Amino acid sequence: MRRHLVPAVLLLPVTLLLAACGANSAADTAGAGTDGKGSLTLNVGDQRGGSEAVLRAAGELKNLDYKIKWSTFTSGPPLLEAVNAKAVDIGGVGNTPPVFAAGAGSKVSVVAAWHGTSKGEAILVPKNSSLRKPEELKGRSIAVAQGSSAHFQLIASLKEVGLKLSDVKVKYLQPADALAAFTGGKVDAWAVWDPYTSQVLQAKQGRILADGDGVVNGLSFQVAAPSALKDTKKAAAVKDYLERLRRAQDWVYRHPDAWAKMWAKDTGLPYEVALASVKRTNASRIAVAVDKPLIASEQRIADTFTELKLIPGKVDFAAFVDTRFNGGLPPSTTTPRVYKDS
Repeated sequence: MRRHLVPAVLLLPVTLLLAACGANSAADTAGAGTDGKGSLTLNVGDQRGGSEAVLRAAGELKNLDYKIKWSTFTSGPPLLEAVNAKAVDIGGVGNTPPVFAAGAGSKVSVVAAWHGTSKGEAILVPKNSSLRKPEELKGRSIAVAQGSSAHFQLIASLKEVGLKLSDVKVKYLQPADALAAFTGGKVDAWAVWDPYTSQVLQAKQGRILADGDGVVNGLSFQVAAPSALKDTKKAAAVKDYLERLRRAQDWVYRHPDAWAKMWAKDTGLPYEVALASVKRTNASRIAVAVDKPLIASEQRIADTFTELKLIPGKVDFAAFVDTRFNGGLPPSTTTPRVYKDS
């Protein structure tokens, strides 16, 4: 039975998947709420089914001695615009929005990272497509959200088989429009991320031609406003908040079914799609240090987009990180978890 895909705004991944929609998505602060108590308020940028949902599911919003005021955004880029404007103290995004924020000279600092598999970042083709290998994409039309993690995954996947972005016909479309084009036969392929990948596969609307595993870095981040980090009390709240997020990610790995149920309820995703995405992508995330290999990996993404003239000028990504919250975390190159059915 084919399922209708829910609107793009409802399909945006959690903090631990968070990556990345294109820069044209808008903010939507409707439905924001507050948790905790105390005189200090930490303003947190979130996406539907994101940080708030996973923290609540894991029981990590209890015993807060500061307040968390949630603001909901449709994607990473507008969230980082809010961080730059000091309207948000911290928020979760994927591996590409910070690069574009850095390219724009935004006042943002990457303060925490997670490393997971990139199997959910995929180039999809319709079920009955004649395409069988990524090198066959030459001259074909591909939908992708500009400036998204999928955009970089597409570039990297093409490079793996000796192709350039100019060798294909790129259609820059946001997910809702890309989905319509994909299912309507208007494009030959679609570069996208989970849970879209899982939903297309579960609905038997397409198959994976290539995925990002071993091709892209699989990183996602928490990004803070430097002004908030200069405030001693807010910096302490940020530290506590990050520790709660890390524990919540461990909970996701131990309770994939419970998280899938909560995520489905929060986003409107079908449960089986949520579970498939959790097992393919979300449960693999492991908290890692913001370190030199991470900076180098993100610098390569920045340089790629600079070469394509999508970012004006050279970006020094090292200037946009803060390593004070690393603690005893493992290096960013640590192998992601692999979820195994019990």
